[in-house]
Amino acid sequence: MECRWTVNRTNPEYIAYVAGTASVSPLLAQVLVNRGVKTPAQLDAFLNPDICKFADPFALPHLKTSTERIRIAKNNSERVLVHGDYDADGVTATAIMVEGLREYGLDVHYFIPDRIQHGYGFGAAGVEKAVSLGAKLIVTVDCGISSFDAAAAARARGIDVIITDHHEPVRGPDKGILLPEAAAVVNPKAAECPPEMAHLSGAGVALKVIQALFENRIDAVYKLFDLGAIGTAADVVPVQDDNRILIKEGMKVLQSGERIGLKALRQATGSRDVSFKSSFLNYTLVPRINAAGRIANATDVVKLLMTKSEHEAGQLAGWMNSLNTKRQEIEESVYNEALKMAESMNPGEGALVIASEGWHVGVIGIVASKIAEKFYRPTIVLSIDGGIAKGSGRSIPPFDLYEGITQCKDVLTRFGGHRQAAGLSLPSANVGHFRDLFCRQVRERLSGEDLQPVLFIDSAVRISDISIGLVEELARMEPFGYSNEEPLFGSKGLEVVQPRMVGNNHLKMRLRQSGRKIDSIGFDFGGMLGAVEESGMIDAAFVPTINEWDGGRYLQLNLKAIRPAIKVNEQKCR
Repeated sequence: MECRWTVNRTNPEYIAYVAGTASVSPLLAQVLVNRGVKTPAQLDAFLNPDICKFADPFALPHLKTSTERIRIAKNNSERVLVHGDYDADGVTATAIMVEGLREYGLDVHYFIPDRIQHGYGFGAAGVEKAVSLGAKLIVTVDCGISSFDAAAAARARGIDVIITDHHEPVRGPDKGILLPEAAAVVNPKAAECPPEMAHLSGAGVALKVIQALFENRIDAVYKLFDLGAIGTAADVVPVQDDNRILIKEGMKVLQSGERIGLKALRQATGSRDVSFKSSFLNYTLVPRINAAGRIANATDVVKLLMTKSEHEAGQLAGWMNSLNTKRQEIEESVYNEALKMAESMNPGEGALVIASEGWHVGVIGIVASKIAEKFYRPTIVLSIDGGIAKGSGRSIPPFDLYEGITQCKDVLTRFGGHRQAAGLSLPSANVGHFRDLFCRQVRERLSGEDLQPVLFIDSAVRISDISIGLVEELARMEPFGYSNEEPLFGSKGLEVVQPRMVGNNHLKMRLRQSGRKIDSIGFDFGGMLGAVEESGMIDAAFVPTINEWDGGRYLQLNLKAIRPAIKVNEQKCR
């Protein structure tokens, strides 16, 4: 889909001020301003994400109440059940809570629901598990905020519940927040929360609970930061404030190799990536951790994360790696079918609601994400089985998916999520009606311009501006992720030199401007070879990188978009 290219520009005097304040280049200063990092305090916090700045957990609403109830459990020798979730954020949050509570001296067990058998979240199966164990306290992680029935059922069986979650709470007709009846509810979205902790993942919230139990001692929980980093990176929360500190420090713990299970998983992937950047989490570890919960049972993932046995770690890591291969095969099949259906739909509807029988529910979230990206429409993919449609949705930046689905709740059995991703279920007979209601919500809330993708370029540059020193300076922005994407630059009027296909459909060429040449590669851009050869001159949007090969270090542009050379639409913004 054709997109608008927009170059962000700011008053040069202001950029000079930011550059001087932070002692950085004007190009990095422009990128920082684009990310909303402007004041001296913001610049210091962002460029120097120090562990000492990790926020006081007791500033989280109701956290003190939860720790008091946990202390009672310890004093009374009560058995505790940690109820997790089957995605990467959920299993890492489970391991954090279980390890932390055991270290604190509690008798702790855990339960991960099966996606197919139990569905998402804290439900009846978790309550029955607690009853069978004789547990007197259930602590949920990464779930529970909308589990009214399960919380009431636990209470009726004499079991207290502490809910720790980060998903959007249910709101009543007056927009007021409705919470399950529990001993405590710790959720940054359920009450007013300090900004540095407002966007914690489920793993982040779990870590804060353990941090508080150990009286705010970072040294007591630092070994859990690798798990927190994986959960935070996996759940696509803003990489700012505490999340930024957690991922940066967690990468150091991960690199140490002290957690046997994660070391084995790294070895099983065969990855040679030793840089331990955030991309290693997102594209290597997280998919394999997620694979079990998508097409099998994620209970053994928690076992891998906590095992002390190298033999067990090796076996589980190999299993997870093979599951990921199987997941890819299933995903490709479902995606191809869903793509054909999407292509036959009317784009004027504003959204895509795609349903079919027999699709594996474990991969429909990934499929929804790919369809949403390709068509730039809010997308919901539903798998129908036995009269029930279970679905997963992904959105585009201008549309609040959770709010949109909330407006259709009368035809739904269950739903939950946040602005950009959500899950839902409904009777299959209601799918057509839901499609009409949801598409109407999208049409009413979005304009035609909202439905055209925009490529936001951090700064227009010349090839002569790109250097190894610049790439190394930009690395100060690591870890990258949601709300802190890799800096994207654009350049006009580039002469194409020696374009050719390499590898599996990749486009490699040199780009020349004012006598300066630089290597570039466009992954999966092979289909554009003919157009590039014909035009001879292109505009390009790219991420500058350092390619380390054969003992040398070379500049290379990682192309994100190209087009025949034309004038870029520039937008001034501050």
